[in-house]
Amino acid sequence: MATIEKSIEVEVPVSTAYNQWTQFEEFPQFMEGVEQVTQLDDQRLYWIATVGGQKKEWYARITEQIPDERIAWTSEGGGTFTAGVVTFHRLDENRTRVMLQMEYDPEGIVEEVGDKLGLVTRRVEGDLKRFKEFIESRGVESGAWRGKIERPVP
Repeated sequence: MATIEKSIEVEVPVSTAYNQWTQFEEFPQFMEGVEQVTQLDDQRLYWIATVGGQKKEWYARITEQIPDERIAWTSEGGGTFTAGVVTFHRLDENRTRVMLQMEYDPEGIVEEVGDKLGLVTRRVEGDLKRFKEFIESRGVESGAWRGKIERPVP
């Protein structure tokens, strides 16, 4: 299991950064290798992406979502395991730190070598930089979902 923790500061209010992140179907505009994200309902997403040169498809479930604070997820089926959380930290009225913590399980020799070479970490860093450019160039979010999903109590 591999873990990545990265953050970036964006020059927009926390609600703007959070609202844009809830627009999952727009992820291909700033996430490298992500071809399509389809939101099936409030908690389920269907992903198509190229990882290690191979096309992969999987489902993800949002396990917790608190407006302006956090979105947590885990994958379901499709053979690709990923789980994580993105948190939003208000630095001041117009500045937010977006922090991404993610676990994933590299599959096969190509992904394992890529992981050891830091390719996935660099891809995540690039995705965060492109998110920063995307939201700062717009100045406003393209949409928002302000619903709350509470983590189930075990």
